[in-house]
Amino acid sequence: MWQSVLLVCTLVVVTQGQFPRQCVTPEGLRSGTCCPSPPGRANDECGFSTGRGRCMPVAVDVRPHGPQYPHSGRDDRERWPLRFFNRTCRCNDNFSGHHCGRCKHGLAGPNCDRRVNVVRRDIMQMSPEEKRAFVNALDRAKRTVHPDLVICTRRYEEIFGVDGRSIQCENITIYNYFVWTHYYSVGKTYMGRGEHSFGGVDFSHEGPGFVTWHRFHLLQLERDMQDMLGNPTFALPYWNFAIGGSECDICTDDLLGARSSFDMNGISSNSVFSQWRVLCEDVEEYETLGTICNSTEGGPIRRNPAGNVARPMVQKLPEPQDIIDCLDLSTFDTPPFYSTSTRSFRNTIEGYSAPQGEYDPVVRSLHNLAHLFLNGTGGQTHLSPNDPIFVLLHTFTDAIFDEWLQRHSPGTVVYPEENAPIGHNRHFNMVPFWPPVTNAEMFVSAPEALGYTYEVDWPTRPYTLSEILTIAIVVVVLVVIVVGGVIACVVRAYSSTEGLQPLLGDHYRCYSEEDRLMEQSKSPV
Repeated sequence: MWQSVLLVCTLVVVTQGQFPRQCVTPEGLRSGTCCPSPPGRANDECGFSTGRGRCMPVAVDVRPHGPQYPHSGRDDRERWPLRFFNRTCRCNDNFSGHHCGRCKHGLAGPNCDRRVNVVRRDIMQMSPEEKRAFVNALDRAKRTVHPDLVICTRRYEEIFGVDGRSIQCENITIYNYFVWTHYYSVGKTYMGRGEHSFGGVDFSHEGPGFVTWHRFHLLQLERDMQDMLGNPTFALPYWNFAIGGSECDICTDDLLGARSSFDMNGISSNSVFSQWRVLCEDVEEYETLGTICNSTEGGPIRRNPAGNVARPMVQKLPEPQDIIDCLDLSTFDTPPFYSTSTRSFRNTIEGYSAPQGEYDPVVRSLHNLAHLFLNGTGGQTHLSPNDPIFVLLHTFTDAIFDEWLQRHSPGTVVYPEENAPIGHNRHFNMVPFWPPVTNAEMFVSAPEALGYTYEVDWPTRPYTLSEILTIAIVVVVLVVIVVGGVIACVVRAYSSTEGLQPLLGDHYRCYSEEDRLMEQSKSPV
């Protein structure tokens, strides 16, 4: 998998530990073709000889997008990924990957015909050993160079370097790649030296693609970590942030790190995450010079849960009732399919509407509220994945999305085909993933189509006073009926015994041999 703005390349390991960039070469970029062979199959583009796929033109969304982005031809992410590649592998049936050498999510085996399923669980319900294994896996992903992908640190017009042949791309670790893709999707549009960058663009938020983009984002990390660990059953856990109150229950040293004793905005030195460093901090440089975040790390993660005294409304986590109200919304999204949409499930779970669905510019709920509650790195959009809480916060957000899909069974027809913000139309290739994947492909039930399920006890709506009174009346009526029936049966049984005599009552003599003989002597012949 490669990419030019995230240049995904099929980096095959060689004995020197180098990774040849099969597509990220001057020739590959100028040709616009990225159709490598699967591992072990030289000169077999996309596994064509075995029916896995073929090299085809990239299909892009051509329908109109919303008015939020008024420019054309100014941003490498428009009509993704045509600025970099216009031909890539299109995989058949159950196959996937940049060379069609992998199976689609939820499938396994040599022919990708065996269904597999992983279970994402509440991290608070995991054993100490499972928690420790997950923390160690995250830390390993932070330090392990991604085996397949490289990132590009310049816009396309500068990607070839000053000599025209020095491709401006570099390696990056698995977890930092996860951070980088999020940064790249939200970055402003560079308008030229000396001009202000345009900020009215976001390819992963404030639109219907919010849920689909982050779903694939998590899937990619989960699969990368499965490969790293050699464990296909590894699953990302979730953090149920809808618990109310002002305590961060996962902010402990055995999980995501407690508060530092010496710095209220820092992470305890007893946590491995206190050693993590942040990627993509130099926003001013990116916006003024037109550069792109590279793999250089900066300062530590900052976090002060419930510490934003200037905004009391973000000092408490969402409540269970908020989940109930959000799941009750029957409409996926409403015009203008933006952060101002009302009665929209998507805008509500994203957190720009009240939990009941009404848009309010002051309100921040659910996903947004959980981020802002963290009050630090995790509350800044371009930096938020640097805090590993991001992973667990978004798996729970995805769990809510999947529960909504299963309850309402909407079908992709409800996903807007056009007029959503740029990047958010149904058939737009999500930026910057490679190979291209559309929003529609992620708008499916996860257990049936993506190979994972959630183990969640969803909150239920409490009874209203009128419902309680109705139930009480029904119960009283039933009790009266049952008691009345029992009394009637007893009375009837007692009345029946008055008209019948027992066979052996106390006033009857018992038969004895003497009595029997006397009775026989009195009998007529």
